[in-house]
Amino acid sequence: MQKPNLMVAPNGARKQKTDHQMVPLTIPEIAQTAYDCFQAGADSLHLHVRDSNGTHSLDPTLYKEAISAVKQQVPNMGVQITTEYAGIYDVAEQLDCLKSVRPQSASISIREIVRDLSLAPQVYGFCAEAGITVQHILYDTKDIVLLHDWMNKGWVETRMNAVLFVLGQYHPMTLAQPAGLGPFLKATQHMQPNWTVCAFGRHELACATAALHMGGNIRIGFENNMQLPDGKPAKDNAQTVALAAALIKDMTHD
Repeated sequence: MQKPNLMVAPNGARKQKTDHQMVPLTIPEIAQTAYDCFQAGADSLHLHVRDSNGTHSLDPTLYKEAISAVKQQVPNMGVQITTEYAGIYDVAEQLDCLKSVRPQSASISIREIVRDLSLAPQVYGFCAEAGITVQHILYDTKDIVLLHDWMNKGWVETRMNAVLFVLGQYHPMTLAQPAGLGPFLKATQHMQPNWTVCAFGRHELACATAALHMGGNIRIGFENNMQLPDGKPAKDNAQTVALAAALIKDMTHD
């Protein structure tokens, strides 16, 4: 079988050192974490950058610096930037970020882009023109219906079929469960998606296991979960990545 992709999401938009001392916030910390996680088995990095106050940022200069630092440490690691608005950015600013950075890959939440229907076709059209691999962030089946509609309208090219199923949520905190995969898979079966799952809370690894058995890819890391399966705090991102990498190794050697 083809080896599934293991992506690490080490910090997200909200986590701080008060949540866990090993949440990487500065660019050197992010680059070191990328190296450690690559050594532990991660194939790619879901990249968030922070400003000098530790606040989520879509600053193209910070993104370019971070991508360069990661590539210096781990040239063979894939890098995906986030366009998450986190209550800060509008769609025009998200599009400007994509145009300025022109990343290899970007995650885009369709429920964020729907905030400005006049710009939605431009967001996906630019990504197609620039050769940016888009991963659609999907939180529920309503997001899938919207994505399918935009594909029918031609706003999103049908070949842009990479998606991330998000199990659980931040507020109110809802622990992910493996059974949550079912509705996503049923609603996207017509797309034949290249799908990945991420999961909030300590059942992250159980959800990853289910996804792997169903033919999906997995995203692991402190953005969504900082606990081991037994509920104890993980040492760092690399520890949780190593556990996920062991799952993949066991499966691909069967």
